[in-house]
Amino acid sequence: MASLPVLLEDIRACTICAKYLPLGPRPVVQAHASSRILIVGQAPGRKVHETGLPFNDASGNRLRDWLGVSRDLFYDERRFAIVPMGFCFPGTGPSGDLPPRPECAATWRAPLLARLKRVELTIVLGQYAIAYHLPGQGKSVTEAVSRWQETWPTAVALPHPSPRNLAWFKRHPWFDEALLPVLRARVADILSTDAGGKRIR
Repeated sequence: MASLPVLLEDIRACTICAKYLPLGPRPVVQAHASSRILIVGQAPGRKVHETGLPFNDASGNRLRDWLGVSRDLFYDERRFAIVPMGFCFPGTGPSGDLPPRPECAATWRAPLLARLKRVELTIVLGQYAIAYHLPGQGKSVTEAVSRWQETWPTAVALPHPSPRNLAWFKRHPWFDEALLPVLRARVADILSTDAGGKRIR
């Protein structure tokens, strides 16, 4: 079995979906064998495609606020693995970005996740990520998020932090009031220890 660094090199060189990608392939992924928290998104947006940095956009600003972490912590691969369902920008449709290309998960997801053995919390964002990682969690994103305690403390479903979901956030104040404080505390607890469980001073 190839090492994680070799696998990541192969992923970043992947072109299997090239003919379907309007801006061409540019796989965006962040991972390390010591990653403690796994963030599963949908697929990079246009701005992320341009910069090559995951969640380097308004969605990322909101997500970091939800987690209570700085940009420096968020982009520390030894702490956070960021592994979307599709690694490349899929293009834009009538109502937003297109779904992640299915070839991506079918080819890369299982071998990559198998190498992330130190993950203590998986944060699952949006419908495509929920369908793959938490298939029994509900028929909608709202239902999956509302049942977050069923998979806690090792996994949690969240709505996508996109600005397009502002109306959802306003309609569900319990998300901000009940779930986010618990999530921030869990993230802080995980990040307060090293990969061996020893508390970081």
